[in-house]
Amino acid sequence: MSQRRCWRFALAFLTAAPALLALPAAQAQRVGAPAKPDAAAPAANSVLNDQLLYQMLVGEMSLNQGDAATAYEWLLDAARRSRDDGLYRRVVDIALQARAGEQALNATKAWRQMLPASVDAVRMQVQVLLLLNRADALPEPLKALLAITSAAERPGLIGALPRFLQRSSDPAQIARLLEAAFEPYRAAPETRVAVRLSLGRAWLEARDPARALELAREAQSLDPAAPGVALLALELVRERPQAEALALDYLARDDAEPALRMAYVRLLTSAQRYADAAAQLQVATRRQPEVAAPYLSLGAIHLELKQFKEGEAALLRYLDLAQRQPAAETPSAAEGDDDDDGAHRPENGAVQAWLMLSQAAQDRGDYKAAESWLAKVDDPQRALEVQSRRASILARQGKLAQARELIQRVPERRGDDARAKLVAEAAVLRDVKRWREAYDVLASASQRFIDDADLIYEQAMMAEKLEKLDDMERLLRRVIAIKPDNAHAHNALGYSLADRRQRLPEARELVQRALELAPGDPFITDSLGWVEFRLGNHAEAVRLLRSAYKARPDTEIAAHLGEVLWATGEREEARRVWREANSRDATNDVLRETLARLHVDL
Repeated sequence: MSQRRCWRFALAFLTAAPALLALPAAQAQRVGAPAKPDAAAPAANSVLNDQLLYQMLVGEMSLNQGDAATAYEWLLDAARRSRDDGLYRRVVDIALQARAGEQALNATKAWRQMLPASVDAVRMQVQVLLLLNRADALPEPLKALLAITSAAERPGLIGALPRFLQRSSDPAQIARLLEAAFEPYRAAPETRVAVRLSLGRAWLEARDPARALELAREAQSLDPAAPGVALLALELVRERPQAEALALDYLARDDAEPALRMAYVRLLTSAQRYADAAAQLQVATRRQPEVAAPYLSLGAIHLELKQFKEGEAALLRYLDLAQRQPAAETPSAAEGDDDDDGAHRPENGAVQAWLMLSQAAQDRGDYKAAESWLAKVDDPQRALEVQSRRASILARQGKLAQARELIQRVPERRGDDARAKLVAEAAVLRDVKRWREAYDVLASASQRFIDDADLIYEQAMMAEKLEKLDDMERLLRRVIAIKPDNAHAHNALGYSLADRRQRLPEARELVQRALELAPGDPFITDSLGWVEFRLGNHAEAVRLLRSAYKARPDTEIAAHLGEVLWATGEREEARRVWREANSRDATNDVLRETLARLHVDL
């Protein structure tokens, strides 16, 4: 309790003010006189008397003087006398703050003994047992908590328990404990779905995704309309891809929750499955055509897929709806959230749309339109991003010196701005294929920001463009040493070795490791398909490359898939794939090199 509140207790005692000041909220509601008493209501005798008030005052003053043990004893006795939940809770808090776990547990036991029907008492006992890492003692209070919770609130409690109990050091023990605690409610119509979903999350936390998937399937068979099934399925997809079918079954329903569809979109975009994400967003915009947020995500994904016309149309629709319905404006599900950059400010969605429209106009070569969209952005937090876009426009018009100077002159307002400016300058140089200058900027940045894995990785990519392959491998191995879970570094090194037909078994190991780190990533799947092609495993290569291209119809993946199809005699399909890719991005270097090397004229 704060010192200010302790002084309030003293003032109440010394001035004989109303006893309401001296009691926690729950007790105050019972004994305090209401502002407008009901004349018909009988007078209620207060449990507060001089002795109880004295005990409470002494306890609080003792605590204020640093004597938690004395405070505990006085207030525990006061709680027993008053039979007040609030006072018992105060006693437990005092013990926990004094790191006296056993005393806190004893207080909860006394609380439950005095007030056996108190949900708060049992809930607090469970919390204390978790803090003491006493999962072995949880079965009885958990069963009691479920039993005394009202029937209307019990499904919610069942659903909340796995996350509430996650602090336990043994998730498998908690899952088994919940299996036993939920047994009386497993067959009841009002709780059977909640039980299975809750146990599914518990077993997922215990790293038994197979059991979790089985429970999710049981829950769906009992109630296909339960949104919790889809939510659990989305949590399972990373380790059990077949769980995705459960989410899709739910999302096919007319009454599917829009928020769950957007959660699925986020999952798809994180896996770079942009075509699938676009399909889900199109459903979202058909079902709720006046909701702005999905159009922002849809526009971003269309542009990523180089579908500029569709992307610009979606973004313009977003801006129109957001202007009419500002409250609907939310961060893009495709772009993600960034609290530090103000992603939750109402105007942020419009800023994202303007920046993307500028990029789309730039890619079309309409630099005037690109600049007009940039001119709308008046946000100091995005100054570097805006100037980087302007620099890219200048660089594409041959004004490289002006472009670099524009970035260099951006004020450094935050600690990481100096690094961000170097990255932006290298990106502009890379955009106009000035590989040497980009390499030098990144090398300088890496010396300034030691062991920055992202900078070293970008430098390695420029080393590859300069055909400094030994440097590239050295840099990528350094990234892996600094950050062993960097999937991109494993993938880039494995792909480079395969592309040069060098150390193919090692290349396969590297790419397989990358796929373990980023399951389902279409670019890594593409790399593995290319490795299998180099190893002569053409059927497996076609399977992998088709899977990658379906998830992400990227021009480079199309170039690889077309080449493998060409090599296996499926030349008409190869031409079809290449034509599709060429219609989207005729300037792609990998596609052009592939067609030239194979002497293919589309």
